Amino acid sequence: MVIVQQHDFDSAALVAQLRERTAGKAGALVTFTGYVRDYAPDQATQSLFLEHYPGMCEREITEICDTALSRWDVAEVLAVHRYGELHLKDQIVFVAVASAHRGQAFLACEYVIDALKTRAPFWKRETLAGGDRFWVQQREADAEKTEQWNQP
Repeated sequence: MVIVQQHDFDSAALVAQLRERTAGKAGALVTFTGYVRDYAPDQATQSLFLEHYPGMCEREITEICDTALSRWDVAEVLAVHRYGELHLKDQIVFVAVASAHRGQAFLACEYVIDALKTRAPFWKRETLAGGDRFWVQQREADAEKTEQWNQP
């Protein structure tokens, strides 16, 4: 299940829904929640504006989740990603993976969040406390981490 939305999400409610849907099939549920953090070393982050490409974004995230479902023995994958103006400490992304065993759930969850960071069509513009604005560039380390999942 993939959700791309502007409003905040309730991670406890999402976990409860996933537990209900996978009742009896999942002995483990692994989650990841990403938050807006202070990116800049010299000024505080005021906000982070996320633009996305509607339709294409959901398709790419669905493909990422489908890959996780096919590569690991997991029952279900859930990804929620926000867009719009977010402020320091706001939730940005939530990923949950349900599986019979924790190892498979951890691997699938890590894969999904790594792939989201590099493949999902989101653009981030950071605004600093002093008013400076800039587009956040993808980090090479993130791209390398995602590429490692493609190695045999």
